Amino acid sequence: RYSIALDTADQIQLYKLLARQVAKSLGLTACFLPKPVQGLNGSGMHTNMSLFKDGTNIFYDKKDKNCISETAYRFITGVLYYATDTCLVTNSSVNAFRRLDPHFEAPNEIKVSAVDRGSMVRIPIGNEKSARVEVRTVAPDSNPYLYLYSLFKSGLAGVDAKASDLAVMEKKVYSGKPKKLPGDIYTALDYFKKSKFMGGIMGVDNQMKFTALKEMAADRAPRSLGTRVKAEE
Repeated sequence: RYSIALDTADQIQLYKLLARQVAKSLGLTACFLPKPVQGLNGSGMHTNMSLFKDGTNIFYDKKDKNCISETAYRFITGVLYYATDTCLVTNSSVNAFRRLDPHFEAPNEIKVSAVDRGSMVRIPIGNEKSARVEVRTVAPDSNPYLYLYSLFKSGLAGVDAKASDLAVMEKKVYSGKPKKLPGDIYTALDYFKKSKFMGGIMGVDNQMKFTALKEMAADRAPRSLGTRVKAEE
């Protein structure tokens, strides 16, 4: 069921805890890796979001071909505009970027579509209660509190943008061939470190702390360690 963002983040954590406990009782392991098996499609945590005001879903508009409102389109523009800034938050592990492989129907293109599996954002079929946008790039091992916060802030940046600023955002997002999300954690780290947007919503100190933690994780990757990694690792 739909819930407010904070409760949803709590539920994600509780679900992971319960799934791990049930798996353990069966002699199995639940890991939530985005790409647990090489050669197969990865595991995503598609995130459906909508905004309500006074009990009304303001993402719905029955006159639109996709049945979503101008507010929803502005929200999508914000999410896409800041896609590279937030990528380290939505995909915060080395393994997460192995999932974003275009050969396995991965949603790694910074665009919106109602049908295209390669699009970062999808518009599902909805009614006045269920109209929503779906961000498909989120990895299941990401921090739900941080990524929900970041996605809503980026979407609201589009909703609240002045007409001139929105035009700049739309030109970057919708002009020319769609750009792709970072293909590895180092590229995502570079975008994240330089992002004034993330520094503004997290605080620069927290931004740098998160960067340092993810750099430590990235430097344990086989590509960086080279021959120091044992074959069985």
